[in-house]
Amino acid sequence: MNFVVRIPLHTDAAQQQRLLELQQEFARACNAVAPLVQQTRTWNRVALHHLAYRKLREAFPGIGSQMACNAIYSVSRAARLVYQTPGSPFHHSRLVGQALPRLHFLDTSPVYFDRHTLSLKQGQASMYTLDGRMRFQLALSQEQEEAFHRRKLLEASLLRGTGGFELHFTFAPAESRAAAGQAAAADTPATAPAPPTVLAQPALAPDTPLPPALRKPASTRPARLPDTPAATGLPPYLSIEAAA
Repeated sequence: MNFVVRIPLHTDAAQQQRLLELQQEFARACNAVAPLVQQTRTWNRVALHHLAYRKLREAFPGIGSQMACNAIYSVSRAARLVYQTPGSPFHHSRLVGQALPRLHFLDTSPVYFDRHTLSLKQGQASMYTLDGRMRFQLALSQEQEEAFHRRKLLEASLLRGTGGFELHFTFAPAESRAAAGQAAAADTPATAPAPPTVLAQPALAPDTPLPPALRKPASTRPARLPDTPAATGLPPYLSIEAAA
């Protein structure tokens, strides 16, 4: 079972707005890629990257090259959940000879990061936004620190709930780190964030604002991914648009 560390981010109004704008633009980029999946029945990450990357960069120059890659990954990931999960009413085998329904990403869709867009070092997170980096001091327990050192980090994402934004770090089970490294290669962004002691990024400008220290403890729990399809076959941040 995957292991998830959830870290609430306590932001002021300006920081909240920056994260909201990033999330909305990321969802728009995902929605620009989704029609290609519908039209070509292609959701392998590498194949979809070749189909979508250039046009996505032209349409969304503001998100940068790495976030464009992460948006393609997000669409590939969601398509696998919807079109390949056993029992999904939208499983591709049920739609042979029919057009696939189109995925639509809501504004609450998670934003996925890699080591170029989210770095961790000495208890601080440096996160890409549309108008520069944002830094957060992370209050990690010893158990959570050990997760970064001893477990394979599969995904890092930004999610928005009723209580605000959270960073989610999803790890493979500790006993299967080596196997997870091989299996995750085809399923994660090309460069997932590395452990804090390994990942080093260029220093931020000295005037980069540092949000207040996190007041709530981060939570660590073994859990299913929050967007595992329910009975409908849809993660909560997706809707389905019928084929024209």
